[in-house]
Amino acid sequence: MYNQAPLNLQVFIRCRISMPKEMDNMQVFVKTYGCSANTADSEAIAGCLKAAGYTLADSESKADLVIFNSCAVKGPTEDRIIDDLKHVPKTKKIIVAGCLPLISLERLLREVHFDGVVGPAEGDKIVAVVKRVLAGENVVDLQGSLSAMPRLDLPRVQTNPVVSVVPVNFGCLGSCAFCCVTHARGHLRSYSINEVVERVESDVAAGVKEFWITSQDTACYGRDIGTNLAHLLKSVTVVGGDFWVRVGMMTPNVVTPFLADLVSAFGSGKVFKFVHLPVQSGDDEVLRRMRRFYTATEFKETVAAFRKAFAEITISTDVIVGFPGETSEAFENTLKLIREVEPDIVNVSKFFARPKTAAWEMRTDVVDKVEIKRRSSKSSEFVKEVSLLRSQRWVGWEGEILVDEKGKVAGTWVGRNFAYKPVAVKSDVDLLGKTVRVKVGKAFATHLEGSLG
Repeated sequence: MYNQAPLNLQVFIRCRISMPKEMDNMQVFVKTYGCSANTADSEAIAGCLKAAGYTLADSESKADLVIFNSCAVKGPTEDRIIDDLKHVPKTKKIIVAGCLPLISLERLLREVHFDGVVGPAEGDKIVAVVKRVLAGENVVDLQGSLSAMPRLDLPRVQTNPVVSVVPVNFGCLGSCAFCCVTHARGHLRSYSINEVVERVESDVAAGVKEFWITSQDTACYGRDIGTNLAHLLKSVTVVGGDFWVRVGMMTPNVVTPFLADLVSAFGSGKVFKFVHLPVQSGDDEVLRRMRRFYTATEFKETVAAFRKAFAEITISTDVIVGFPGETSEAFENTLKLIREVEPDIVNVSKFFARPKTAAWEMRTDVVDKVEIKRRSSKSSEFVKEVSLLRSQRWVGWEGEILVDEKGKVAGTWVGRNFAYKPVAVKSDVDLLGKTVRVKVGKAFATHLEGSLG
């Protein structure tokens, strides 16, 4: 895609060449933005650099080189990354990795200084890039980014020792009008079931208790290699050991052809009863303009199929407010859908047109920014009420949780029950990675609070 650098990029490369500096004891810090797939990429980057002999800094301030593993899905996220880059001292080397270079390279060139750019899923190729940058070279390596697929058995430095983030595929089958990620991560390419199972077996042996099956769209998994997500889950859950599996985001229409098999696979005692199924809008015309190939009714039918099988399943969804063509009536249809379905979690996003998308070219029926803000505020307040009502159903529940993170307050821990409900508990004992019994006493829109039982 970038066989020949544009003229301004060639000038940039010539001007940024500097003399090599002493490379002994160079410290590298990997800073991650965005989704769980990016987290997996960063863990592999850090692991490969550590295996190559580089020292991983525990903070950005201590690093000689900072790798910004970037996200480009939303305008505000891009703005924050650009601002963070502007505040890095000129004495430090910078590599911008991830999705942003493939979406907004020209803006990066125009507004910030950096010493190298690479795409997402860099894997062990990052070692050579870092070596070249530290030697004074400027590196622009975006060729192959859209087909990158690093080995699943690469060394990693886990963000959380209890949790293993496992990318099962890159790219997707969608052409959503608002999404720029396809331009950064390419089209669908899946790991084999054996590769994923071997990764799970290795991590279980190393003490992992929770697996996040992740990708741009996990429902797409295997369509390019003659299998599907249901088959993958059934193979993963027969691996020996005590662990849980959380399944990442699934596009509703992609689930439909194998819905019954997927619901069956969720029946395993090792799979969290948690489904992330983004609807984006409750209005069929807006869905059509978004290029989401399902209706609001079909979304509700998919949710109903999971709830019929698992009464206490957690349903998470996403909505975008202010997409071009979203009338007041269409917006109210989204609120109506949320009222009917009562998802446990609703992530509300304001519409921001992203480069290289169909929505970027939409010049008619644009919703006023002030109105988008109003709709965002109204829907956010509404979904908090819905989430709180869903959470209150758990007050009095007693059962086991897997403690998978430290709480924000000293002496607190957060664990997940079978429905992936976060339950906060207090303890002076280190509970990370342990399964404990709790009783839920309080409910909030975002989590539950319990006591050890």
